Amino acid sequence: MAVGIFYGTDSGNSETISNKIAGHFGGAKVFDVSKASKADFDSFSSVILVAPTAGAGDLQADWEEFLGTLDDADFASKTIALVGLGDQDTYSDTFAEGIFHIYEKAKAGKVVGFTSTDGYNFEGSRSVENGKFVGLVLDEDNQDDLTDGRIEAWVNEVKGALS
Repeated sequence: MAVGIFYGTDSGNSETISNKIAGHFGGAKVFDVSKASKADFDSFSSVILVAPTAGAGDLQADWEEFLGTLDDADFASKTIALVGLGDQDTYSDTFAEGIFHIYEKAKAGKVVGFTSTDGYNFEGSRSVENGKFVGLVLDEDNQDDLTDGRIEAWVNEVKGALS
């Protein structure tokens, strides 16, 4: 079964990351949430939700609008993996909190892909639960050299659960 990858972006980083992740999943379909529909989302039992953090811990605007259309979506029947982007230097106390807002809805389903906070330097994030990020977290501003390795390790961990 195909995996649906949904992203929102302002800078293009989330689109690039989504396409890199899709390269690891044969048949994955990538959607920009500014153009996606609830029907697109509903057509997948396995989804990867990719969101940057806007400002100091906010959800990116396209995601905010799209998430509102999913109020009655059946998250409980889905396997969900989250990918968050953030800037740990500039926004150290709200690092990668964009995915927290999505996680609040997604946790009604089976969320996979929690990752270690090791290797990051930040003060706080609501995207940390029980000592782990609620998904893959990437910092394209300060650690872009680690992105490909982090994606590969994470995909190897979640691929079985999402396929």
